[in-house]
Amino acid sequence: MTQRHKLRKSMNRAVGPAVAVIAVLAMIGYIIFGPTGLYAWGDYSQSVEKKRVVLSELAKKESELENRVNLLDRRRVDPDLAEEYVREKLGAYHPDEVIIPLEPAAKR
Repeated sequence: MTQRHKLRKSMNRAVGPAVAVIAVLAMIGYIIFGPTGLYAWGDYSQSVEKKRVVLSELAKKESELENRVNLLDRRRVDPDLAEEYVREKLGAYHPDEVIIPLEPAAKR
């Protein structure tokens, strides 16, 4: 066998392992730097914390709305709340009443 033939045979044998090494390195790179990789975990934890804060705010608002719905239930309606709701929606008031408008931020 000639030197050239030995070199070609060695190169042909090395192609398979070289492709395998490149594929493994690509997978490792994807595991570390990919969209769901190790570096993305920090972003995910921050995102989870932000979403937990939003979830707690929404849960609080849901409980407030649920309480308001229960107070407006037809079977056991709160008279003061019903009067407030009707006056707010219909603009109904007595002639001797004075209405002082509040800004939305002041209502809370």
